[in-house]
Amino acid sequence: MNNNNNKNITEFNYAQKQRLAFIDFLLMFKGSFSRNDLTTKFEMGLANATRDIALYRELAPKNSEFDNPTKTYIQTKGFKSLFEYDPRKTLVKLANNISDGFDGVMEVAFPVNAPLQLNVPDINIVAKLVQAVLNKKAISIIYTSLSSGSKAREIIPHTIVDNGLRWHVRAFDRKTNSFRDFVITRISKATLIEKSIEEFEKEIEDNQWMRKMDLHLVPHPINVEFPQAIELDYGMESGLLQITVRAALVGYLLRRWNVDCTENGILKGGEYQLWLRNRQTLYGAENLAIAPGYQID
Repeated sequence: MNNNNNKNITEFNYAQKQRLAFIDFLLMFKGSFSRNDLTTKFEMGLANATRDIALYRELAPKNSEFDNPTKTYIQTKGFKSLFEYDPRKTLVKLANNISDGFDGVMEVAFPVNAPLQLNVPDINIVAKLVQAVLNKKAISIIYTSLSSGSKAREIIPHTIVDNGLRWHVRAFDRKTNSFRDFVITRISKATLIEKSIEEFEKEIEDNQWMRKMDLHLVPHPINVEFPQAIELDYGMESGLLQITVRAALVGYLLRRWNVDCTENGILKGGEYQLWLRNRQTLYGAENLAIAPGYQID
């Protein structure tokens, strides 16, 4: 929380912090708020709303000024948010109309949208998978694959992953005696198995998951005329973005970001704006069939 006032926000109770955060959120993202916003949101009286507004203005005296004609409080040029907002989480909330109770997401039609994903997983299936992970249990599922259709399998899941297009669960598969990814929307039934799991079935034995790979990404040497734009997009420093990714996930990231994985950056097309400069780092990763150009030499 960005609070320079002598009073510490942590001293207030949950309800007070919720109302202060609501005011701060509206000022930050809408540019204004009114007393009526508080009374409607929290079903409170005018006197209580007035006290909360006074408290907020005491904590952040330079954040707002009262506009008498409209009876609203307007964001000032010197505004500095009282609370901290994680950019990724906040954009997801705004795009999907999700509120945590400390914001005004539900009260304002924000001009933020997100691309559609594939079918949303069954929440009951997700719940069973989470239970299996938290309690270190195996789970019996009916899984429909592209190669063998619908069949029963026993898996030991350890992590649920959003790969940017759909959700999958990383798990040990007792049918193949290997760790692999299962698309959650293809699971039609899930039942916990009470029997204890073996040591070799645990997350720590998933070598592809435990192994980390350092990627050096740079603007594409052929397709990008003004590399500074790409540097800004990805927050590069001196024209380089260094990130660490699990081997089990590296293929998904390279495909999602359309990273040219050829040795000399030879893929042509506007969709390839990044090049993997240290291609050798991918040695040993198992899901590289989807990495753009990795098989091209």
